[in-house]
Parts: sequence; structure tokens; C-alpha cells
Amino acid sequence: MKHLPLLAGAVGLLGAGAHYFAVRKARELQSMPSPVSHAVLSKEPEGTQRFIERPDGTRIRAVVAGEGPTVVLAHGYGLTLGEWSLVWTRLLELGFRCIGFDLRGHGLSTIGTDGIGSTQMADDYEALFAALEIKDAVLVGHSTGGFLAIRALLEHPSLVERVRGLVGLATTAGQVMRGSPQNRVQVPLIKSGLIQGIASSPTYGWLFGASTCGDTPSPAVIQVFNELFVTQPHSRLWPILRALADESDYERLDQISVPTVVICGDSDRTTPRWHSEQIGARIPNARNVWIPGKGHLLNWEAPESLVEAIVSLL
Repeated sequence: MKHLPLLAGAVGLLGAGAHYFAVRKARELQSMPSPVSHAVLSKEPEGTQRFIERPDGTRIRAVVAGEGPTVVLAHGYGLTLGEWSLVWTRLLELGFRCIGFDLRGHGLSTIGTDGIGSTQMADDYEALFAALEIKDAVLVGHSTGGFLAIRALLEHPSLVERVRGLVGLATTAGQVMRGSPQNRVQVPLIKSGLIQGIASSPTYGWLFGASTCGDTPSPAVIQVFNELFVTQPHSRLWPILRALADESDYERLDQISVPTVVICGDSDRTTPRWHSEQIGARIPNARNVWIPGKGHLLNWEAPESLVEAIVSLL
């Protein structure tokens, strides 16, 4: 509620005409079909909960389930391991061992004295693999989770030895502002504190959620995305967004030796196509998969495509 006065001010600047358009668009989005229900999408993956203690006091929450080849799932900015609801169920049905974790500062993972940043968060990946004795795994990174997975593989040779394949899902190796007008608007809104009010708004929340989806947004996906997003402590997470904007590992991608699949929706406005093109071209033994009409939330919009990529690496 504390963000509502700021949101009201922003609406006032937009003017009545723009607000009328927003209301109409929100109603249109609400009337669209949801292929998967809100109840299914919002069900958090079940399993044994583990906490990995880091030297600076950070606690990383992980959930482990299943037996068989291991898949480690790293979510995107502003979400939690709850984003794997559909993929988790399908992988368990296929006989995989699933490990999902909340990034530092997200969900039930805390922030220790070292704070938030790409170095600390990439180090958490290595610590997770070591603590849970993960070997011969496929590492899946969505968006920021993929950015950090790339950094972790570049900085931790011991991690490379434990990973048999990498899946970059709607991801980036940095420079998230480049070629993304949407990020140029939304990232400053996150920094200002306005974004949670927008995402919580009965009107503007629909537009915000739809901006992360593809050509045919699902109302249930929009709702679940917004529900997870508004609960994250964005004011404390700002440094990782700054790292995403200012840092770049593109020139080092040829140092990654693990087989890689890079999946991108061709309507992704958050991590536009050029990111996946560059990652796929620069990592040896990488291949690209393009999903027509889909956006940034491929974990919910095209889960079977992700499962197919994982299976191909195992």
C-alpha cells in the first residue's frame, strides 16, 4: 500500500486518455483463455527442503525431489523456485531428480553481510553444488538465473566438473538495457520503488505482467507472475539489476566448455533475441531453440520445450 501514492502520481502524469486505454487493455487481457489454471501454476514444487549456509550468513533455500539424472533449476529476477511448477512435475514424471533453489535475497533465501551482486550470487551456485554433492547435472538458468549460471561456470572450475550441460532459458550474459526499450522503462521503475505498486494495481498490473509474456498472454500466468514479483524485496535486490545492466560476459563465452542449449521466445521483450543469438554463437557446442510467439516466461508459456532441451542434454 505504501507505493499507491507514487502510483497515483504516475497515473496522473499519464492522463485520462492513457488510463482509459489501460483499463480497456486490462479487461481484454482478463478475458483471454488460460491453458493452465492459476491453482496449478501457483503450486510450489514439492520435495525435501534444505538450507545451505554461506560464510557471510546468507542462507540459500533449496528443494530436492525425485531420483535419477539431476536437473538444477535457477529462476529469474523477482521470482522464486515456484516458477518451476510445471517443469518440476513433468521432470519428476520422466524420472529425473530435481533441485530448485531461491536466489540470494529471493523467496526464502536471505542476504548476508556480503550483500547482493553477481560475484556473491555466482558463488552461491558453487556452494549449492558442493553442499548437495551434485554431480553430472544439467544446470538450467532462466533470465538472471542464466546470467549467474554463466558467471559461475566461468569463475568456478570445480562447478564445471559437476555440470554436464547448460540450458539458458530467455537469458543474457549482461547488458540487459541494450536493445530493450522495455527494460529502459521498467528497471528505473524498480529502482524508484514504483514497480510493486504497478504490479499490484488492478489495472496496470495486467499490463506489467503481460509485458513479460508472448503474443497470447495467459491471465493465470500474469497473475502468478505478479503475485511472486510483488513479494520480493526489490529495494534490496537493486544491485543485481545494476550488474545485469553494467556487466558483460559475452567476450568470455568461448571459455564455456559444457554442451549448451539456448532457448528464447521470439516475442521476448525482456531479453530480446540478440542475447540468445550471441550466447548460442559464442559458446562452443551450443545450439539455439526459438519458440514462436512466446515471451520471457517460457517456464510457464512453453514448459515442454524446456523439458525437451533438458532431455537432449541427458
